[in-house]
Amino acid sequence: MKSILVIEDNLEVRENIAEILELADYKVLTAMNGKVGVGLAKQSIPDLIICDVMMPELDGYGVLHLLSKSQETAVIPFIFLTAKTEKSDVRKGMNLGADDYLTKPFDDVELLDAVEIRLRKKELIRSAAVGGDLDSIHKIVSEARGNQELEKLISDQRKISRFKKKQILYSEGNKANSLYFIVSGKLKTYKTNDDGRELITGLYKEGDFLGYMNLLEGSDHTESAMMLDDSEIHIIPKDEFFAVLFSSKDVSEKFIKMLSDNLIEKEERLLKLAYNSVRKRVAESLFMIYSNFHKDEDPSDFTMAIYRDDLAAIAGASKETVIRTLSDFKDEGLISIQGSKISIINLDKLQKMKN
Repeated sequence: MKSILVIEDNLEVRENIAEILELADYKVLTAMNGKVGVGLAKQSIPDLIICDVMMPELDGYGVLHLLSKSQETAVIPFIFLTAKTEKSDVRKGMNLGADDYLTKPFDDVELLDAVEIRLRKKELIRSAAVGGDLDSIHKIVSEARGNQELEKLISDQRKISRFKKKQILYSEGNKANSLYFIVSGKLKTYKTNDDGRELITGLYKEGDFLGYMNLLEGSDHTESAMMLDDSEIHIIPKDEFFAVLFSSKDVSEKFIKMLSDNLIEKEERLLKLAYNSVRKRVAESLFMIYSNFHKDEDPSDFTMAIYRDDLAAIAGASKETVIRTLSDFKDEGLISIQGSKISIINLDKLQKMKN
């Protein structure tokens, strides 16, 4: 049974809301003012909070501000109750992180609809982050571009760490202490088996974050990261990242989306490695490099310089097999090869290659 905390100083309104919610099979907790409400929220961690704006001692804005500072309560959906309809008041609440507004007087249907929508969205976000439901996460989460708190993490004021090509950023099994943001350059993440064979798990470029998955899981690094080019990196301490993550709903939702996308991409790659032919895997690897690093370029005029070892590690095949497959692609007019450089001639056929 979902639990809902109602914070309202007017006894009649509070009891009326509680009665409606209980009839709809919700467990209801009530608080007569903001201070009591904050304490009850931290103690019980409800699934949703409905809070009046104008209250003595601590108003609704103060309640939301205090709850946003705690990791456990910052993610609870929050609906304001207000008699005010001024846009500035609505904007103030939304800027603090409120999910919705109900303007008094409201009827039973309005209340229950607002509650149901917020609880459904909370569940979709949770299932998307855990189970990789990409459609759900795309519907719910808006990109947090321009978010001031996020931009503080990657501002020009922060020291830039410079790395040479092939230099290691972190290794599998290392303790995860930082979030990384690529200012310039490219890198790969990879796993190595007992025989020393490498499987590339991700490709990253300028503007990408990495390292957040292990920070959010509280685990050691489960893969290694190496520079593919000379690169510049912002190294953001874990405490700074968490401080912004738990105080800004936009930032937390952005990283939930990134985490979900990452999980889905890795699951799809594992399935392809298990069931796709070598030809299909090599073709998909070429497309992966193009879409990650050069998708704004005309594919008919696109050339990549890549070590055959790296291409083999993406495709999950031996270097010799990859070289033979590339030679076949060249004979078929799909690519051209000059030294370590590969030029794509027919991207569409590579994408649609049969298994």
